[in-house]
Amino acid sequence: MESATKFVSVVIPCREEKKYIAQALKSILANDYPQDRLELLVVDGMSTDGTREIVTEFSRIYPLIKVFDNPKKIPASALNIGIAQAKGDIIMRMDSHSTYPPNYISSLVEWQDKTGAENVGGVWRTLPGGDSAMARAIALGMSHPFGVGNVYFRIGASSPRWVDSVPFGCYPREVFEEIGLFDEDLVRNQDDEFNLRLKKKGGRILMVPDLVIDYYARENLSKLWRMYYQYGYFKASVARKLGWVLSLRHFIPSLFVLALTGSFLLSWWSPLLGGLGILILAIYLLADAIFAWRAGRRQGITVTACLAIVFPTLHFGYGIGFLKGLVDFFLLGKKGVKAENVPISR
Repeated sequence: MESATKFVSVVIPCREEKKYIAQALKSILANDYPQDRLELLVVDGMSTDGTREIVTEFSRIYPLIKVFDNPKKIPASALNIGIAQAKGDIIMRMDSHSTYPPNYISSLVEWQDKTGAENVGGVWRTLPGGDSAMARAIALGMSHPFGVGNVYFRIGASSPRWVDSVPFGCYPREVFEEIGLFDEDLVRNQDDEFNLRLKKKGGRILMVPDLVIDYYARENLSKLWRMYYQYGYFKASVARKLGWVLSLRHFIPSLFVLALTGSFLLSWWSPLLGGLGILILAIYLLADAIFAWRAGRRQGITVTACLAIVFPTLHFGYGIGFLKGLVDFFLLGKKGVKAENVPISR
């Protein structure tokens, strides 16, 4: 079957996305893929901010857009609802918090045909979620190696490469028939869990750096903290479900938090341990200041100062969340967390 004739189903989970949903849909509709071979399945998590009304208006104008309810309100259930309704030979996940280049869909299908990859995706260009210095610093922090490690779809690459995950997957339908759907125990990290499961079954994931997705970052520290805490927390659940298959970068923030906390708590027993904690913290703060200055200086001293706060927010949020997840999922044996008990920020 030729790429241009393959029917593509795009599944778009959304919830409370009034600010971004229209521009996301416009960018998808502007793609060069034939619209008679395309459907957009918007699965709404019972939004109350006007998101649903915007999507419904688009669906009146563009019949290829179909709208579904997601009573569980989490991305994994939205994806599963969309996949169940999808008619496509290819199923793509696309996000309502992003915009896409005109060749995005056709290029992913072409790369999938060319390589036989079970999942293909692009890279993120992280943009500020607001006009403030803090919003600009958050966007910088979420695309800097000191902030997020070697996550290639966040920091970029020079050429296509095989990776562990991509932000929004493009899958042949057969993948879901072979390995199942997304795990609805996970409020976050459902893509990571699915991709790890895919790789354990021998699947390959290709990242194409020429396909750049504009992703809008969280606009304030509280939302950033909540998001990265949840990333760390549910990463521990992924580890428990699939076996200890995580890379070193997933452990570094929690080991840092553990070493820092432990050395200070034990300083009463050994002043040397207290001194070690001070040394660890001093080295970290020095590195934080250096990377914040190097990454933020072109945008001014205010952004640089904010970035020096953003990096610890990423690291401590993820590290503390991962440690809490280890306790809950490994020691206490929790199976999952109800969506209403874990706030989802946008």
